[in-house]
Amino acid sequence: MSQPAQTFALVQKHDGYSGTAEGPHIESLDLYLDEATIDLPKLNDGQVLIKMAMASINPSDLHYIKGEYGHPRVKGAAAGFEGVGEVVAGEGGYASSLIGKRVAFTVNPEGSGAWAEYAITSAAVCIPVRDDMRNEDAAGHVVNPLTAMAMFDIVREAQSSSFIMTAANSQLCKLLTALGRDNDIAPIAIIRNDTQAEHLRELGAKHVLNSTDPEFAAKLKTIIKAEKPRVMLDAVANQTSADIFAAMPNQARWVVYGKLDPQPPQFAEMGQFVFMQKRIEGFWLTRWFMSTPLEEQMKVIAEVQKRFVSGQWQTEVTATIRLADAMTDLARALGNSNGKVMLIP
Repeated sequence: MSQPAQTFALVQKHDGYSGTAEGPHIESLDLYLDEATIDLPKLNDGQVLIKMAMASINPSDLHYIKGEYGHPRVKGAAAGFEGVGEVVAGEGGYASSLIGKRVAFTVNPEGSGAWAEYAITSAAVCIPVRDDMRNEDAAGHVVNPLTAMAMFDIVREAQSSSFIMTAANSQLCKLLTALGRDNDIAPIAIIRNDTQAEHLRELGAKHVLNSTDPEFAAKLKTIIKAEKPRVMLDAVANQTSADIFAAMPNQARWVVYGKLDPQPPQFAEMGQFVFMQKRIEGFWLTRWFMSTPLEEQMKVIAEVQKRFVSGQWQTEVTATIRLADAMTDLARALGNSNGKVMLIP
C-alpha cells in the first residue's frame, strides 16, 4: 500500500518539562493532549510505518504527557511509547524486510507515537512477534516484560531466596511474581488494597501485605526475619519504601524503577550504608538496552514470547478504549489499577 499522508492521533499540547512531580495519575486528558489529524513525514532510512493494532498504556506514558519523564515533551507530536501493529512501509534494507509483518515496538519521544492510527519508528526497535501471540500480550511486549526479566536478573544476582515488590497489583509485578514462582524465589507483594491479594497468591506470591494495615510493620518484620529478602523492586519510592528498606537485612538493594508517590522519603538510618553494605539504585529499561549485548537481548525477547504463548504469563486487561473515545473515557479507565488499559484505532 502507499504511505498515507496523515494520521489521526492524540498529540501533545505542551513542550518540554512541566517541573511537577505529581506522579502518573490523570483526571482528564484535556490538560495534556488534543485530538488532531497530523501529517506523517516521509520515512528516513531505517524507519518503518506501522498501522496500529493496539497500544499499551504504561505509567511512563502518563509521566511523559505530564512533562515528568526523562525526555522533554514535543508539542504537536503523537503520544504513546509502545504498541503492536503491521509494518506497511519501510525505508532501507532491514526496514523493508519488515513490511507485512506484525511487530511489537517502542517509539522515542521525538517520533510519531503509538496513540494514533499510524506510527513511525526505527526498524531497530521493532520486534517481530509470533503468530500465536495475542495482541494484548504483544502490545505490551517491551516495557513491562523486558523490565521484569531484567530486574529479576538483579534478584538472581543477589542470590536471594526471596524479594519484595511494591505496587504489586501492577501488571509488571504480576509478571515478576510468576518469575519468582517458576524459579523458586519467594515473592513478597506489598499492596495498598486487597482486591488483588488472593489473585497474587494464586500467581505465586508467598506473602501479600497491605501497607495500610495497622499491623503492617509488625507483619513485615516477621516475614523479613524469616525470608531474608535482599532486593526490593520499588515503583512507589515513598516513606513506606524507606521503612521497608530499613527493616531489610545486610547487603539489601533498593531498586527504584518508578515514582508513584510524589512525596520524597526520609531515611534516618544512614549508618546502614556503612555497616550493613546496603545500597539504593535505579533501573531504567533504556539503560538496559544500551548495556546489554544484542545477542542477549534476543534471547530474553524469545523467552518473553515463549512465556506468553505458553500461558506462563498473561497480560490482564481491564479496559480497551477506542482512540476516538480516549479523551472522554481513558482517564476513568486508568482509575482501575488491577490490569492494563489498551488503546485501539
